[in-house]
This record gives sequence, structure tokens and C-alpha cells, in this order.
Amino acid sequence: MRTQVAIIGAGPSGLLLSQILHKAGIDSVVLERKSLDYVLGRIRAGVLEQGLVDMLDAAGVGSRMHAEGHVHDGTELSFENKRHRIDFKALTGKSVMVYGQTEVTKDLVDARQGADAKLIYEAEDVALHDFDTDKPWVTYRKDGVEHRIDCDYIAGCDGYHGVSRASAPQSVLKTFERIYPFGWLGILSETPPVSDELIYARHERGFALCSMRSDVLSRYYVQVPLDDKVEAWSDERFWDELRLRIDEKAADTIVTGPSIEKSIAPLRSFVAEPMKFGRMFLVGDAAHIVPPTGAKGLNLAASDVHYLSQALIAFYSERDGGLIEAYSENALRRIWKAERFSWWMTGLMHTFPDAAPFEQRMQLAELDYVTSSTAGAAAMAENYVGLPY
Repeated sequence: MRTQVAIIGAGPSGLLLSQILHKAGIDSVVLERKSLDYVLGRIRAGVLEQGLVDMLDAAGVGSRMHAEGHVHDGTELSFENKRHRIDFKALTGKSVMVYGQTEVTKDLVDARQGADAKLIYEAEDVALHDFDTDKPWVTYRKDGVEHRIDCDYIAGCDGYHGVSRASAPQSVLKTFERIYPFGWLGILSETPPVSDELIYARHERGFALCSMRSDVLSRYYVQVPLDDKVEAWSDERFWDELRLRIDEKAADTIVTGPSIEKSIAPLRSFVAEPMKFGRMFLVGDAAHIVPPTGAKGLNLAASDVHYLSQALIAFYSERDGGLIEAYSENALRRIWKAERFSWWMTGLMHTFPDAAPFEQRMQLAELDYVTSSTAGAAAMAENYVGLPY
């Protein structure tokens, strides 16, 4: 098989890249290790920056998002039993869209299948070859048969544990990592959200987040030690703990119910440099991970897709390879700013096991500054709604 761009991974970044390239007349093949049902069954958060909303619209997949998603013009920070609203719209002129990553993936799958795209699921033993030459190729096994794809470029959109970053020459690859000493215990419940906007709560017992998927589906999180087990958290224990960490008004009005999904996720900051190795590019979680505090994971993958798609379109339409050569530099400049914001938000809102009373006071002072200063609130709002590409 021959294609112009071989895309490894059929998550939202791989599918969005394929869809944008398709709209520009560029052929691609998408390989995915898991089944379609598995991919569509993954429950993921979804706070979309304005830039990603615009990309989905331009790619022709935004109609259901606008019909079913929720536009949020701000968010609330809770500390010392009071809530303080950060007004994104007033401070930046922008908003965010609450629309699940799973739904984004469904919309992209529908669009790609509607265009008879080459989406190959359950592709095993994917291997990348000769991407340091001008004739890269990819092999995979499907139903016991070995297949080969010759291509011009390879886009590694296959996540943190994927084959793409593992295939990069280790003598060139540099990684930067911060492991946080806690995780998020999250539950999904068929209950109305406690607030029209997200509530980020800082409490001496630990961080909490009140989020939502829809008018009847809510997502809640509490900070827990890394060695905690999901089995130790009954629904009753979770709701009791959440009420302790949020403000009294929210605690008194929250609607509880049985959890339909419950899990603990560790928190990590991670960046791999560079993101270009000859004719192979790293995209999204293959190159970087952020703690979810700043809602940047999917959005950061989308910014990579923006830089890479524009580079490939420039090459195929104008034979201009300048943006391809600059892909890693351009993407990393924005990545590190998003990493900084996510790291800052994590440090601001969480209780650290080794924090001295001085550091705890610094957290409160920073929160007071952000919520009482126009400049402080504007800096948070600008980063939350998304820095420009």
C-alpha cells in the first residue's frame, strides 16, 4: 500500500490530522492497535480551547459539538469556603467548550468513515522503518498477515506508550519529567452538575474538582495518595469526602448518586524533545503529558496537529518544507507554556505531603492574588482558554 502520510494512532489527534489532511487533498492511512469499540469506549474529559473548537469547525466536524456541548465563559476557584469566579469572556473575549473527548472521537470517526478513509483497527506489531531517509515505510500485522505501507511521512499519534517515541533514536531523544506525589480519584455519575461552571477547590484535606459531561452527567474528582486503591472508596465515602472539600453552598446542593465509572489516575508532567526525527513526527501524548489540572491534554495534542497539518499542507501545495523543518521548535514553544500553566495550577490547588506551613500560606496568597487582581485573573484566563497558535 502507498500513501502520503502514515498516521499511527486513531485517537482524536490522529483522526483530526487525517481529517484536516483529507480536506486539503492529502492522502493518509491511520493504524490503530486497539479495536474501534475499545477506542470509542474510553471515557475522557473534554474542556476544549477556542483554538480546538475552531479547528473542529474548519475540519467539518463541529455541528454536534455546538448542538450538545456547553460553552463556559468562566470557572470558579474555591478556597477557605468561598468561591471566586474567573470571567474568561470579560478578561480575554474567549470561552471554552465542555464536550467530551469521547464525543470528539466519535465525530471524527463518523467523518473519516463517511469519506471512506483508510482506518485500520487492531493493527498489531506496528513498526516504523527508514524514517531517517526520504522513503520511510511502516509494517503491521492484521489477522495474522503482514502488511507494508510506503509513505512520505509518518505521524506518531499513538500516545505515551506507543511505538513512535520508542522508535526514535535514544541518542537524540531527551525527556523531562515530574511525577506528582498524588493522584485523582474520579467518578462519573448520572446526576446534574452542582454548578453551571467547573469548580476547582483547594482544601487542607486535598484538591477537589466538580466537572460535568452534560446536564445529566457529572464528573467529580478528589486528590488521593498514589497508593490508594479504588476498592477502598465506596460511593458513600467519596461523596462525604467531596462535600468536606468544596464550599458549603455546593456541599448543601450537590446531587449524589451511584457511580457508573470510578478510577484513580496518577499525575505527571512529561516532555520529549525533539518532536521530529527525519520524516517521523511525534504528536500529542507521544511527546508530552500534562497533569489534568489545567485541562490541556487534548488541547495540546490539537496544537501539535495544527503545526504539523499546516507544515504538510505547505509542503504538498507549495513544495515549501520550511514549516516541516520548524515543526518541533514551533510545537515545543507552545507545549512548554502549557506545561508551565498545568504545573502552576497543580501546585496552586493541591496539598503536597511535604509542604511546610510557609508553602501553604504561599498557596493562599497566590489564590488571593489571582482572584482579587485583574492582572492575576487575566493571566490565568488567558492560559486556560488557550494561548494562540
